Amino acid sequence: MATASLLPSPAFADQYKQAADNARIECVVSKQELSRIALVGDQFASVSKISSGTPYNDFAVTNEPVRGDIYISVPVTYAAGSISFFATTKKGFVYKFACKAEMIEAQQLFISNPALAKSDAANWENQTRPDQSAVRLIQAMATDKTIDGFEIRQSASPAARVGNLEIQLIAEYRGASLLGKVLRLTNRGKKPLPLAERDLAPKDTLAISIGEPSLAPGASTTALIVGANGDYDHD
Repeated sequence: MATASLLPSPAFADQYKQAADNARIECVVSKQELSRIALVGDQFASVSKISSGTPYNDFAVTNEPVRGDIYISVPVTYAAGSISFFATTKKGFVYKFACKAEMIEAQQLFISNPALAKSDAANWENQTRPDQSAVRLIQAMATDKTIDGFEIRQSASPAARVGNLEIQLIAEYRGASLLGKVLRLTNRGKKPLPLAERDLAPKDTLAISIGEPSLAPGASTTALIVGANGDYDHD
């Protein structure tokens, strides 16, 4: 005779959350093993919770000082089905955690804050004047370099035609105030096609680089263009 298990299904996958300052973060923690919460690009500085005064009916949160993670221990005898506490990070963010406590294996929760990436991008951009930062971004895109805080998006958008020139967006580098675009340019005509920066650069372009000044019929090259994030677009 077949029997059905009364035990809940174990949660094996790590949990990933994005959160802003003062956000309420929901998660699931283990009621029999340790659960770890780690910050991406930050560390926990302190944790605040109310103690029940009864060890067998309370949970513990330990701040690990080396990596800045916190570990949560919930005893099997803990009566409530959830836990809640506040945590402050070394970069000044505060999060409220509201987590279910279940009879599952040890858990890991990773938290990222988009504001941290924007701050890192701004720090990178502010190392030099805006025009120099635009040139540095051109150089980074040319070598497929990763920049702290910049979001790199691969694009699958269809190509557009301007006369015999086919233009396709390949990737974007999105920072705090700069936006870089990698374009593939293809000559779909039957004659050589000269490429001029002034014809490709949208208004307010800060920097541009074109791989080849002229394209033979059917040939392609890459153009790298940097403008202001939020105001820069290329159709």
